[in-house]
Amino acid sequence: MKATYVLLCVGLVVLPATICQSPAERDSYTECTDGYEWDVQTQLCRDINECETIQQACQGEMKCFNHYGGYLCLPRSASVITAPEPSSQSEPSVPVESNEAFNPCPVGYRAQGESCVDIDECELDLHDCQPSQECINTVGTYTCQCPDGYSKIGIECVDIDECRYRYCQHRCVNVPGSFSCECEPGFQLAGNNRSCVDVNECEMGAPCQQRCYNSYGTFLCRCDQGYDLGPDGFSCNDIDECSYSSFLCQFQCVNEPGRFSCVCPEGYELVGTRLCQDVNECETGTHQCGEGQVCVNIHGGHQCVNSNRCQDPYVQVSENRCICPVVKSECRDLPFSIVHRYMSITSERSVPSDIFQIQATSVYPGAYNSFRIRSGDDNDDFYIRQINNISAMLVLAKAVTGPKEYVIDLEMVSVSPLVNYQTSSVLRLSVYVGPHAF
Repeated sequence: MKATYVLLCVGLVVLPATICQSPAERDSYTECTDGYEWDVQTQLCRDINECETIQQACQGEMKCFNHYGGYLCLPRSASVITAPEPSSQSEPSVPVESNEAFNPCPVGYRAQGESCVDIDECELDLHDCQPSQECINTVGTYTCQCPDGYSKIGIECVDIDECRYRYCQHRCVNVPGSFSCECEPGFQLAGNNRSCVDVNECEMGAPCQQRCYNSYGTFLCRCDQGYDLGPDGFSCNDIDECSYSSFLCQFQCVNEPGRFSCVCPEGYELVGTRLCQDVNECETGTHQCGEGQVCVNIHGGHQCVNSNRCQDPYVQVSENRCICPVVKSECRDLPFSIVHRYMSITSERSVPSDIFQIQATSVYPGAYNSFRIRSGDDNDDFYIRQINNISAMLVLAKAVTGPKEYVIDLEMVSVSPLVNYQTSSVLRLSVYVGPHAF
């Protein structure tokens, strides 16, 4: 549809074109504004009837109405009253009726030469607009309009409460002739001054002591592992993990800022983060055993024993074995051999508990072998359970707590009914009970 904002050289519409001619200029200008064409015969600009020249200028149920410099699409029931075609395009005017003696121009026009020109009632203060209204001059008349933000009720302009129309995303504050938008805490106005966008408090110095997480409209403070969030929601307090459980560490728990650590007693080393393992001083060379001594590792420490452990009438035949020679008369009532062994157990073991297996190294053919505790400290704490003819098990009968040491003689007696022969051998077992249950 062709734009209708063209200056018509007749009344009814004021348009911005400025190419209309005065009679004195007709010989030098032959161009017309949009909606007009040059008439060679009359030497004037003539209106173009777009309703005839444009095919289907209006669609649907709309009817085309031609007017000077353009056309309108209006409902078919509408009617338009047009003024006579102007004689020039110098300014909006209407023909002067010669039969009107005292007022030759219509209301809203004044005579100027042979034509009628529009009166600007707003400029001449010839209007009746209220103080709250604005006067807008139009062709042949004027209108009273309300400023932006006001609506006309009767003859007065009343402030429009824009907040009723929910122009703001969050809060709306109505002011005379306008309004402003406000956002809830945690949001700020967007560039359109109506929408609200989230504020990233973490980038704006949120008072979190350790970690800050931005969320929609707010933020959250979080603490590192080993800390609890304080009642104020910002500070972080150390967690005493050691007070929560006695099973965190095998031996002792030490609380530290944000964490805890486990320590082991002397003679042990930490394995992983919580378990304690005995240090074998005999292998690491950290023992204090001198010359002529043998290092024996036990739970939580070590023992230094003499290399020669045989007492008369026994003589040493190997590092751990002593025998009583048959040529010595005092050996007749003594075990033929004594073998020294060492072992270590932890405190507070569940009982009964198998701790050491005795195994015969040589057996006489056809002999019957029996096992017993020949002597030892606190014999009630142990007993022998024979497994078969050549082996037996030493069993701990009572729960014991270290540090403590037992020396137990475990005797195997061999009887041969065929040759009427009996002999015995002793395993002298030193049992060291460690100070801890690990």
